[in-house]
Amino acid sequence: MKTLIIKFAFITIFAIAPVWAGHTEHSHDHAEHGHNNVSAEKPVTGTEGASCKDITNIKVNGLVCDFCARAIEKVFSKRDEVASINVDLDNGFVHVVMRSGKTIDDDTLTQLITDSGYNVTSIENQC
Repeated sequence: MKTLIIKFAFITIFAIAPVWAGHTEHSHDHAEHGHNNVSAEKPVTGTEGASCKDITNIKVNGLVCDFCARAIEKVFSKRDEVASINVDLDNGFVHVVMRSGKTIDDDTLTQLITDSGYNVTSIENQC
């Protein structure tokens, strides 16, 4: 009987834990539940010295914590076209600096973000 009760408790905890933690979706604002992160307070870096035509700003919904930022950085850092990347969690932006003469089209940028589990709301190429 003890074993049955313990099994039931584990199943119940694992079944409701994602809902209870509020992480079933990445559509909430991290400030509302105190997910402060290291990179949120940093100014935009990695764009210094880059030409405006090489900077792409992607507005993304669902970036809520440092793990989100690290995941996006990992995806983009694998690309040869990318010189640097900064994820601004406070404002929901991903700032990508392309290598001189290199580009990634908007469809590919959107696909990289959506494949990571987030939604793109806009893409702008400017400083």
